[in-house]
Amino acid sequence: MSTAAGERGDGFRAVAEDAPVFVISVAAELAGMHAQTLRQYDRLGLVSPGRTPGGGRRYSPRDVALLREVQRLSQEDGVNLAGIKRIIDLESRVEALQARVHELLEELQHSENRRLAAESAISAAYRADLVPQRRPSSALVVWRPRADR
Repeated sequence: MSTAAGERGDGFRAVAEDAPVFVISVAAELAGMHAQTLRQYDRLGLVSPGRTPGGGRRYSPRDVALLREVQRLSQEDGVNLAGIKRIIDLESRVEALQARVHELLEELQHSENRRLAAESAISAAYRADLVPQRRPSSALVVWRPRADR
């Protein structure tokens, strides 16, 4: 029996990491926090959930993971909220830079492939005009490209 796209086989659908699906009470429970704490973190810009057209917060699985990380940094490592915000911002910048490096490497690979293909085509065209010499000669050879090219 086949399953629909995104369905796991047990009747549940897989949710994208950044899909805003959880209301604040569910996100708070999943993160092990009070809903008011989530509102405060949103105001401080630590975690920015999606919004419904009516303005309600919707948290993604990625947001919930970030909330757990904020809690861990605060409680286990003793980092204050300003420090946590700085850590989150820097990690976000690193992710963006890594994505850009990946894009540039792909672009470079495509350029290299195009260059090699062009070199190969040029080399093949010149190879057709080359005539091997059987023995050394002092003859002068004048090459003129054919007009049919």
